[in-house]
Amino acid sequence: MRRFIIGGTNSGCGKTTVTCAVIAAMKKRGINVAAFKCGPDYIDPMFHRKVIGVASHNLDSFLCGRDTLLYLLDEYGKSSDIAVIEGVMGFYDGGAGSTDFVSELTDTPAVIVLDCKGMSDSIGAVMSGFLNYRPNRIAGFIFDRLSEKLIPLAERLCAELGTENFGCLPKSDIAIESRHLGLVTANEISDIQEKLSRLGELAEQYICIDKLLEISDLPLPRYTAPDIAHFSEAPSIAVANDSAFCFIYRENIELLEKMGCNIVYFSPIADKSVPNADGLLLYGGYPELYCAELSANSAMLESIRNCVSGGMPTIAECGGFMYLQKTLTDADGKKFSMAGVIDGECFPTSRLQRFGYITMTAKSEGLLCGCGETIRAHEFHYWDSTYCGNSFTAEKNDGRAWECCHVSESLYAGFPHINFFSDTRLAERFVRACIAYGDKNGQDTKDLPH
Repeated sequence: MRRFIIGGTNSGCGKTTVTCAVIAAMKKRGINVAAFKCGPDYIDPMFHRKVIGVASHNLDSFLCGRDTLLYLLDEYGKSSDIAVIEGVMGFYDGGAGSTDFVSELTDTPAVIVLDCKGMSDSIGAVMSGFLNYRPNRIAGFIFDRLSEKLIPLAERLCAELGTENFGCLPKSDIAIESRHLGLVTANEISDIQEKLSRLGELAEQYICIDKLLEISDLPLPRYTAPDIAHFSEAPSIAVANDSAFCFIYRENIELLEKMGCNIVYFSPIADKSVPNADGLLLYGGYPELYCAELSANSAMLESIRNCVSGGMPTIAECGGFMYLQKTLTDADGKKFSMAGVIDGECFPTSRLQRFGYITMTAKSEGLLCGCGETIRAHEFHYWDSTYCGNSFTAEKNDGRAWECCHVSESLYAGFPHINFFSDTRLAERFVRACIAYGDKNGQDTKDLPH
């Protein structure tokens, strides 16, 4: 499988811009690209999708492990000409979830994006540091925001350090805005297609696309595919999906579909009720930006309350968890009523709360796992709650621990995000609960469209 990783020296160095530029240039050449994102990020894959027109997928080596990474890479890349994988944070950052770790586990060459703004000869010092910090699969560099007069310098530094020069992206007026969880989402940029097209033109002119194709032709290591159960009952799962709830792992949804589920999307902002279904997924996003609209939709709030209180199997992560609280306060300090399923109030803070990877241990039997069983997850949020729950003990690799989440036989609700491919049994338990709920309540959802 042809594949390479676009890593970076640090967060904000231009990885997403360069990745989208390279993908756009390849697409214009008629190359069928599969896009991936290292780590747990939800927003960057939205930009990939805008370029290639189909879903991008996450490769998270902390949540999923080697065999599952290779399975996901194979499953979603095998029908394409090449897989382009965008890294996370700085190349070496993130421990077991780093871009470097994904590169090693999947035997994939990496190209490092180096932001050259404000540098000249110091570019070489950064390059040398990344090349020699520890053994790696770095094949070379792409120089972002490089002044055209410094292109000969970049070429000379690559020759001196014995690494490949894959070109550059010069300074331009193409900018993608940021907010507190990273970039703004692709759907919020009115001229996104024009920007992506221009990035593709710059990549074709300044980045060595042919060299990237040359380094990428490598056999995929052998792996053991995860066990995926299939259920003949075909339960229907209602999934919130709009501007407020858009942080969705596509592989989570596709795993449910492989298991036989029907997926029905709805909008908590615009619709009046949850669709007829056997289960409910309220993923994350930006509910704090849509407090007024969500609060004003009293019919939907009542429908959500009835579903959860009636025992419909429900997973509510981060933004979805915030939506289930009594109130949600926006960035201006205005408080809005929410579903009131959780007896807590959500409020903004000045920094990321409990950011990073965690391992959660269940303190009781619940929807997704048994007492004492563990789930790998991650947290990434600025808002917090007066009642985060105490059904799990969450622990970071450095030993810090805290209690989190609300759990019952029909509910998982909390700030931590879960990838079903960290343990496909999580999805199995959820689907079994949905089937049991449908049987108990006489739901007729078997023939609903996807």
